[in-house]
Amino acid sequence: MHSFSRPSLFRASALFVILPFLTGCAALAGKPADSKADAKDSTKSKAKMDVAPSASAVWNGAVIAALEKIPIGGGYSTRVDARDALLAGIAWEEDKPALRPKAVQPSFCSGATYLAFLVMLAQEQRAGRLILTPDVWRAMIVEGQADGQGVWGRWNANGPGTARLFHETGIGTNFTDFKLAKAGDFMKIFWNESIGASERGHSVIFLGTGSSNGQETVSFWSSNQPGGYGTKEVPRSKIQRVVFSRLENPEKLSGVVSLPGKDGFLASLEEKSVSPATAAEAVGLKKW
Repeated sequence: MHSFSRPSLFRASALFVILPFLTGCAALAGKPADSKADAKDSTKSKAKMDVAPSASAVWNGAVIAALEKIPIGGGYSTRVDARDALLAGIAWEEDKPALRPKAVQPSFCSGATYLAFLVMLAQEQRAGRLILTPDVWRAMIVEGQADGQGVWGRWNANGPGTARLFHETGIGTNFTDFKLAKAGDFMKIFWNESIGASERGHSVIFLGTGSSNGQETVSFWSSNQPGGYGTKEVPRSKIQRVVFSRLENPEKLSGVVSLPGKDGFLASLEEKSVSPATAAEAVGLKKW
């Protein structure tokens, strides 16, 4: 556990339930067809560029703590069974979110990191350190949204989906320098050079770097092949590019209720790949 401190926030009444724990992925099969609704591509919005992440990493310890609520293993899958498990484990019941980590088995990488993200938010709200309204929680529930649609559809999209959500909402800072990374940062790994439809990627939570047999290694938590939830270590040489997203301002999640229904940039990455420069601009980086 990494020690951390956070400014105190006034306590909110219980809003959610977490059951039963109260204390690169390939394209997911069974995704619904993309909505035909028009949406403005806002890749050039919020032109803040290459801001360094907060060195204090105030919320990273909470992210790591949330991993303790997610059972190890459970199997890895990108079929419909994993989609249905995620729908069952991140639900809306009796006007509040019901998070059931044990139900989300088998799992896949972006579903695993999103589950950890929501469990962390729920724990922090339960402890009175964060206040998110029911409307915000409702917007974050998984309902099979297509890539680029809603909060989950952004997180789950090809390319820098999670980083795009962080940039759009201002909830944190995106960066690419391993020297700045800390345990608890969200991280998108690209195993090949493509960004978009032709990519091979992995959504993870960064844990650290090390060395093995003379090679630099990178360790992370996610749903990994073949076992499912857990940690993994890979040679850094296998990673072609990464983008880290550090949670810094979770209270700005209030902005998710006013997000455009569809992010045209992320939706397009189901059909095409884009240049590093285009992807960098979309997530607030000068270059990538």
